[in-house]
This record gives sequence, structure tokens and C-alpha cells, in this order.
Amino acid sequence: MERKVFLKNMGLGIMGFLYAAKSFAEEPKNLKNNTMEKFDIHVFPALPYAYDALEPNIDARTMEIHYDRHHRAYFNNFTAAIKGTNLENSTIEQIFSKVSEAGDAVRNNGGGFYNHVFFWNNLAPKSAGPSADLTTALTREFGSFEKFKELFSNSAKTRFGSGWAWLYVTADKKLAVGSTPNQDNPLMDVSPVRGTPLLTIDVWEHAYYLKYQNKRADYVEAFWNVVNWEEVSKRFKEAVR
Repeated sequence: MERKVFLKNMGLGIMGFLYAAKSFAEEPKNLKNNTMEKFDIHVFPALPYAYDALEPNIDARTMEIHYDRHHRAYFNNFTAAIKGTNLENSTIEQIFSKVSEAGDAVRNNGGGFYNHVFFWNNLAPKSAGPSADLTTALTREFGSFEKFKELFSNSAKTRFGSGWAWLYVTADKKLAVGSTPNQDNPLMDVSPVRGTPLLTIDVWEHAYYLKYQNKRADYVEAFWNVVNWEEVSKRFKEAVR
């Protein structure tokens, strides 16, 4: 009798273990599906890699200052600007769609918060390159992947003053490249380029000056070594479906 009880309890224990293991294995998948563009505007997200993970292309000291000082300041100022307003319960897309009505504090700091979250997540220590679908779309729109890189790089290099260069999907589902000043982005109703962003590069001097000084072109060239093409390809798939 005792042997039967033991075997029964052991079986239940094994089943419980397998269930827990299954739940544990599925958890990262569920977290991964929570894309960074749909983040909580009240939470300052962790950097998805170590400060030195992008060396030698982007140095650890720049990453630390950029993330923990510049980015954090944008977040703190943004949340302070929307506190107690109806924007506090709005999504970032809703805020940007009418940012012209929200004031400079929301526009500049909200853009600075969002753009940096977006930027960190389109960088990675290693990447296999764009998906076949994205490569085909880039070739169709720009002539070749290399011509796209040239156009994007030139957009970043020639952005006067501070700002960002973008690859984005337009309202008619076409790929386009352009740049925005300061902390504007393609989701904003004030932006000179409008659409769904896929890839960006920060060309504010604080993003590269410690390592590259005034050589923005060298920083832009190094940027291609750390593009997270898996993330960009996923954004493309979601934007055109």
C-alpha cells in the first residue's frame, strides 16, 4: 500500500516539475513578444546589453553616460511633464500623434525618451543581417542593400546639428529614408518625415564624441557593425502586414 502511495506521489511530483519547466521555458517567449515600441511610458527600461557589449564600435563610457544620464534625464523630464495631465494615461503613439498640442517639454523629452529606447533595441553585439523579405524590399525601393546603406548614412552624416536618421515605412507601405531634428521622430505630427520607424541612428554629439570627436562619418560607418537586423526585420514584418 505504501509503495502505491509513494509511486502516486512521485508521479504527481514529476508532472508538477514538467509543468513548471514548461511554464519557465515559455516565459522568455512571452516576454520577447512584448516589443519595445509598446513600452510603458512610466517605466525606464533596462539597457538590453552591457555597456561594453558594442565595443569597439561604441565604447563603454559613451554608452554609460548616454544611457544613464542623457536618456534617464529625458525620461524623468517627460514623466514630470505629463504628470497630472490626460497624457499620463495615453500611449506614446497617441501622444506623438498630437504632440504639436502638447508643448515643447512633452515633444522634446518624450521624443528623447522614446527615440533612445528605440535606438538601444536596434543595436546588438552580433547580427546575421536583414531578413530575406526586408532585403527584397530594400532592393526594390533603393536599388540594392548597399545603396540603401549609402542613402541612410548620408542622411545621418548631413543632418545639420543634432538629430536622427531613420528608415521607416510610409502610410502607403513603402520604405523611405529621412532625418529629423532634435528629438523628433516619424510618429510625430510635427515631423518632416512621417511613418512607422524601423531603424534609427542617434547623431547627437553625445552619442559619439568621446570616441570619434568631430568625426561623425566614422561613427556612422561603425554603426553598421552593430545593427540588430533581427529586430529591424521584425519591425518591418509588423509594419507591412
